[in-house]
Amino acid sequence: MNYLIYLRTFLDTYRAGSLTRAAGRLGITQPAASAHIASLEEMLGKPLFIRQARGVAPTAAADDLARSIASQLDGIEATMEAARARSSHLSGTVHLVGPAEYLSARIGPALAPLVGEGLRLRIQTGNRERIYAALDAGHADLAVTASPPDGSVHGFAGLGQERLMLVAAPAIAERAKARTVTAEFLCGLPCIAYDEALPLLHPFFEHVFGKVPDMQAVVTAPDLRILIGMAQAGTGWTVLPDYLCAEALASGQLVELPTTRPGPDNTLYLVWNKTALRHPRVVYVRDFLLRAV
Repeated sequence: MNYLIYLRTFLDTYRAGSLTRAAGRLGITQPAASAHIASLEEMLGKPLFIRQARGVAPTAAADDLARSIASQLDGIEATMEAARARSSHLSGTVHLVGPAEYLSARIGPALAPLVGEGLRLRIQTGNRERIYAALDAGHADLAVTASPPDGSVHGFAGLGQERLMLVAAPAIAERAKARTVTAEFLCGLPCIAYDEALPLLHPFFEHVFGKVPDMQAVVTAPDLRILIGMAQAGTGWTVLPDYLCAEALASGQLVELPTTRPGPDNTLYLVWNKTALRHPRVVYVRDFLLRAV
């Protein structure tokens, strides 16, 4: 029976690149984690890790073992914790991270019943880098992102889709004079964006115009809700997900600018730290969100 414990310690160490971090996630001491790895190496007759000044590096044998056992071990553990979640009294805290706009519009309202069931929620916001950093460091159990996850590192499932839309206030839209908008036309008008790298604008331009945007935003703000307000005020055009600008389009505060083809669709994902699924509360919240959203 011990070999299952050894394999879980191995897989956590493999993913974390550190015995210390793996031990922390498993709730055991570092010497105990080291002993598990040593026992497994003795059973297999091969070294699995090379000890380094900072962490450990996997050997070829470790790569082969991880590929062989990861999906099965994760699946068994998730199944067991799902069963525990259905039969347990839930308590404790679940940490969630994602883009502020989607959390505000879709996720936050859906979470309300969980508080009544005895769970505590801690919600963080951030961009792609912060989201995955929080997952990898174990600071978040679940995450929402539009960036395709790496299935070898994280578990994930699709939450839904968003369409990117090119929008502006009616006064700016009138300057197009009902003609199809081109990349060159947009370059002559002020644009507003999430940051200097022009996220959302880039995939829109590449999908619709077959080129990258060659401009500098007149305003950047790391919250799309700020951008939608500034677009309504006539500051400039921008690209926004459909769920965020639907109300402004319906009321006429914003207008979708006509292009030769519609904007691209993005898939939104619910992503989880695989080690977090040892907690029934995390499995419960994950499954609840996949049903609710």
